[in-house]
Amino acid sequence: MRKLRVAGGTVNQIPLDWDNNLFNISACIKEARTNKVDLLCLPELCLTGYGCEDLFLSDWVSKKSLRKLVSLLPQTKGIGVVIGLPIRIDKITYNTSCFIYDGQIQGFYAKQNLANDGIYYEHRWFKPWTPGIIHTIKIENQEYPVGEIIFELKGIKLGLEICEDIWVTERPACRYLEKGVDLILNSSASHFSMGKSLERQELVINSSKLFNCAYVYANLLGNESGQIIFDGDIIVAQKGNLLAKGKTFGFERYRILSFDFDFDGGSTKNLDKVIQNCNVQFLQGESLALFDYLRKSRSKGFVISMSGGADSALCAVLVYQTIKSAVQELGLAGFLDRIDRQDLQSVKNLPAKNQIPALAEELLILAYQATNNSSTETLNAAKELSANLNCKLLHWNIDKSIEEYTSIVEEKIGKRLNWEEHDVTLQNIQARARSPIIWMIANYKNYLLLVTSNRSEGSVGYATMDGDTSGSLAPIAGVSKKFIREWLEWAEKEFELPSLKTINNLKPTAELRPPDRRQTDEDDLMPYTLLQEIESMAVKRKLSPVEVFQALKGTEKLSEKELADYVIKFFRLLGHSQWKRERFAPSFHIDDYNINPRSWFRFPVLSSSFKDEIKELQDLINKSN
Repeated sequence: MRKLRVAGGTVNQIPLDWDNNLFNISACIKEARTNKVDLLCLPELCLTGYGCEDLFLSDWVSKKSLRKLVSLLPQTKGIGVVIGLPIRIDKITYNTSCFIYDGQIQGFYAKQNLANDGIYYEHRWFKPWTPGIIHTIKIENQEYPVGEIIFELKGIKLGLEICEDIWVTERPACRYLEKGVDLILNSSASHFSMGKSLERQELVINSSKLFNCAYVYANLLGNESGQIIFDGDIIVAQKGNLLAKGKTFGFERYRILSFDFDFDGGSTKNLDKVIQNCNVQFLQGESLALFDYLRKSRSKGFVISMSGGADSALCAVLVYQTIKSAVQELGLAGFLDRIDRQDLQSVKNLPAKNQIPALAEELLILAYQATNNSSTETLNAAKELSANLNCKLLHWNIDKSIEEYTSIVEEKIGKRLNWEEHDVTLQNIQARARSPIIWMIANYKNYLLLVTSNRSEGSVGYATMDGDTSGSLAPIAGVSKKFIREWLEWAEKEFELPSLKTINNLKPTAELRPPDRRQTDEDDLMPYTLLQEIESMAVKRKLSPVEVFQALKGTEKLSEKELADYVIKFFRLLGHSQWKRERFAPSFHIDDYNINPRSWFRFPVLSSSFKDEIKELQDLINKSN
């Protein structure tokens, strides 16, 4: 009988960190051998890390990758292993999976379908392989085949695919079916976004049915290089049945999931599909990303400039939950080791219930920087939340600094600034005056300064450059204000945080104008729910102002004139604000789109800002009136 124990493995890699990457790969192989696995599939480009970007165009990266691959061969005695790495042939880089068996390289499959939309730019670094072409590559004076190769292990025919291959219609699996391939292995580096794991699961199940085979899918794990999060998905299916699915996320360095295939009798096992909760997924993705960013940037903790509002509250809750989740999974000793904070060993002497609060007190600093325009409501909200999370809250007033900056400018320009004429100037100096001192604390502690801007504000530039945008990481810049408020309402009950009730009841406000001007974010912009609808249509679906207006007409409790004004306002601000988005701190890709020019939304810094397209909408409204 033809039976095979096959495993998918996931690893948490760092671009070109050879020691880290080889350790994780070796640990996976060792565990697979211990579990008597016949064949182990590891993720795409796991040897180098997926996020090497333009370094993939360097000859030395490919050469060193091959040397490191050879160093792993002795560990593969008696087992088959698929390892992802880049190779260079005639000055062209290919994204490949190498199949090794019993200490010997058997050949390389080269990726045929490159991801080149959304957050991906693979065509910049790699060339797609042409089906039907077999090339050779020389390693230590021995030649090995490269191309679309069918391998064999213990009488089982094997075919390989890489990530994007599964997402397209014309793919290697079509030819594998004709040649009777029993098992397809997919090495992947597929980014996390809320709900995407279910899409992958359906693709794997349908592929196994359509191509009458077993299918094993193995994805990368972790915040590998700063912005993309990998969820460590491992999925196993056969002939239309879901056989095994590993957990997603997690703080470990690696893990494997194995399954015993019977290729003669087949398997009829079909697991219940898991319904994914976006709130939980968001928390898991953010926690893993924050944990990895902290340790991989060699930072020692987090600093947040608190406003008492939703955005900074969300960032604080995420950090606390990151600490809690990581300690629960890794244990206190493992957590401190991974973040290189052995100086906190004394926490071990505390009762278990006090350990996570003690870590929060050490690893998270909040700062509320008041002005005469700040309210007691937001200060109290910040105090209540810091007490709930057991973290430090520093509190001071910055009016003196603002007055000094303002008086210098007024003296030089020979004019007093006033709110009627200089509204933006007087607002921005308050936000900017907060930046130097919070940076000073972050530098002194070697902590990460978190930016609390969200996607809704980023798309329309509702942020002060060198002010509230200051920081080294913007963890929530990939999600909308609407989602943030909904998530905090969920978190209030889920984590029993009464302080969030106060924050959830506050109207979002920058608190930069005098209190008698009653500033709110939605008065400055538009209702956040409407902003989210317009943003999604303009940025994700790429509709014009007229098309957005037509799509929303009749769905909002607004006159056509009011709706058109909001659409025009959004597009004007979107066009004017690209220079700000170019300077935002790195952020995580969390939703199915974002506004980061490096990872999803490329837009010219200088443009017409939709001048003609806005006029078309204005003309349309004028005609209807």
